[in-house]
Amino acid sequence: MMSAELFLLQRVKKARQQRMRCWALIIVGLTILAVSAWCLTLVLGQSYTPPSIVWKVLQGENIPGASFTVGHLRLPRAVISLLVGMSFGLAGVAFQTMLRNPLASPDIVGVSSGASAAAVFAIIVLNMDGSAVAVFSILAGLAVALTVYGLAYKNGVAGTRLILVGIGVSAMIESYIAYLLSQASSWDLQETMRWLTGSVNSVQLDQSVALLVSLVIFGGLLLSQTKSLEALRMGDDTAAALGVNVTFTRITVIVCAVGLIAVATAVTGPVAFVAFLSGPIAARIVGSNGSLLVPAALIGAVLVLAGDYIGQFVLPSRYPVGVITGALGAPYLIYLIIRVNRKGGAL
Repeated sequence: MMSAELFLLQRVKKARQQRMRCWALIIVGLTILAVSAWCLTLVLGQSYTPPSIVWKVLQGENIPGASFTVGHLRLPRAVISLLVGMSFGLAGVAFQTMLRNPLASPDIVGVSSGASAAAVFAIIVLNMDGSAVAVFSILAGLAVALTVYGLAYKNGVAGTRLILVGIGVSAMIESYIAYLLSQASSWDLQETMRWLTGSVNSVQLDQSVALLVSLVIFGGLLLSQTKSLEALRMGDDTAAALGVNVTFTRITVIVCAVGLIAVATAVTGPVAFVAFLSGPIAARIVGSNGSLLVPAALIGAVLVLAGDYIGQFVLPSRYPVGVITGALGAPYLIYLIIRVNRKGGAL
């Protein structure tokens, strides 16, 4: 009997080690892909800049032509795209994992709309600009998330109920945004459109500080809840039986995910469907080999970097990154709704 139990324990340990190795290899592969996409945006644009010249510019050397092209035009877009993509991807998969539903994305439940509406209101009505708009947007995103959570709470929060409430709140917010736009001057209209489409045009490198701090604080807290989130994928009762404080985990995940979304939206506007797409793509790649948090963050970075590059240099006309990711995400949303309706809501 002892030998049989020992054999079984060894098999379980070996399978766990294999899953960990597989997960680590996936992370390495996705990291290489994200870094390659980031480097590509620095090297290729309307003109080709050799990697050796790019490296010298990154080291601070003043090279005529290249210092402006790489240092002032490409580098801010690349850094902001990387950090924003990671923020959206991480926040999106946290929502989806917590609620065990791939439709439970910040895009769908109204958080992004709330942050955008606040920014539009601040620009058009309050005549704010810069960091004031960003702070106002972040606070509004948190407020909308708490409102949706409160309205959906009834002996706990069911994923489907939260999604339906979020869609309703989002619809009201979108109507209010349309009203604000109808009252806006032509000058304000140009600024507010960036918040509605999602764009890294005109971003500044110093905006990356807020994104980096957000990722370190909120992202770090989310990663600290990895085991609890994995338990929640099996249901609240099972998670509670395993010793997880379900209420604390939910509140932590919501606050951190909304913080990531709000800060990212304050910088670029709501880059459509990145938070929605990253989790399901990560789930297809990772399978049952481990947590989806880090893979989804890396996939989000790749989506924004690739989307911005395609929108700027591949298509006949230039488009903001939100237009490209929206074009990719809308058909997938329709497919996912059909699949969830037939088979259930698991990632």
